[in-house]
Amino acid sequence: MLTLDNVHAAYGHSEALHGVSLTIAEGEAVCLIGRNGAGKSSTMRAIVHDQIHVTGGSVRFHDEELSGLPPHQVVRRGIGYVPEDRRVFPTLTVAENLVVPRSYGKGIARPWTVERVYELFPALREFRGRLAGNLSGGQQQMLAIGRSLLTNPALLLLDEPHEGLAPLVAQQVVQAVNELKATGVSMLISEQHLHLVHETADRIYVIDRGVTVFSGTLAEFEGSPEIAEKYLMVM
Repeated sequence: MLTLDNVHAAYGHSEALHGVSLTIAEGEAVCLIGRNGAGKSSTMRAIVHDQIHVTGGSVRFHDEELSGLPPHQVVRRGIGYVPEDRRVFPTLTVAENLVVPRSYGKGIARPWTVERVYELFPALREFRGRLAGNLSGGQQQMLAIGRSLLTNPALLLLDEPHEGLAPLVAQQVVQAVNELKATGVSMLISEQHLHLVHETADRIYVIDRGVTVFSGTLAEFEGSPEIAEKYLMVM
């Protein structure tokens, strides 16, 4: 479905990615893990061309090269993106945020609707009349994911979806991610918390200083503690 081949990318003259390669198959949940500053967010941005310029390598989605496309064209091809800072519209209500996206992928068996988003995140239904800027961090994360789902993505990019959330709320997001996985939505999730990775990942990539340094299944990662010790500083 998605292939990054030796991707280099830069913010202006400052190169952030020095050779990232990864693949995602239909229906997979793939986790991209690494320390702060390793290049996780930059990899996400390179896929959707958000504030970063791909200077080398290839980003292909369903065998189509994405390099050079503006972000809205990437979304139209079936990639949803939930950035680390969520980017909800703070002066709009929850309900208003959810009517902003335009629906694509109309040929899918069960397209996403606002009602389906409320089923996935019941708290959003409860607070649908509240301004998004007055929501908690966890509620904003749910809203950002729900808003992205309404574009009917085949692939969902989640950048640090559990960052800054209380443990109970983070677990609710994990449950929602697993429910999404069961519907067939493919996902690339950047993450630092390994206990959450263990609950969602089919395969894992480790990134360090803008280069992928490990790829394998969850079992292969767990069987290589030296990788975590070297690149994540955890055991």
